[in-house]
Amino acid sequence: MERTLAIIKPDAVGAGNVGNILSRLQKEGFRIVHMKWIHLNQAQAEGFYQVHRMRPFFSSLVKFMTEGPVVVLALEKENAIADLRKVMGATDPAKAEPGTLRRDYAASIERNAIHGSDSAQSADYEIAYFFSTIELSGRSG
Repeated sequence: MERTLAIIKPDAVGAGNVGNILSRLQKEGFRIVHMKWIHLNQAQAEGFYQVHRMRPFFSSLVKFMTEGPVVVLALEKENAIADLRKVMGATDPAKAEPGTLRRDYAASIERNAIHGSDSAQSADYEIAYFFSTIELSGRSG
């Protein structure tokens, strides 16, 4: 089994698409290991997206990710990282395949509904950024 991180972004949350996206992920065979509904502050968003700090879109990305609540998910499945990337579709929804989450729920390349880890290294870092070991063990409650 492999784990990956997904974030249902503020645009999709605000549009009421959380249930649709969760349902699609479960239909695709992903198991939700843990899930949080949070509103990122600027420092949290900057820390999470630190890899993009020197890119021209960094400030607008941080602003977008702090404009409303997000749903953060630790997901598990065989080939979870690659499979989530396929289910999400291209970053630009206009270029995404029909039936992908971004094609169905994203408004633009900037407001693209969902984030997913792009590698095993990223998944490890991203999951640990949002979830403690206790939360991921399934014994937190």
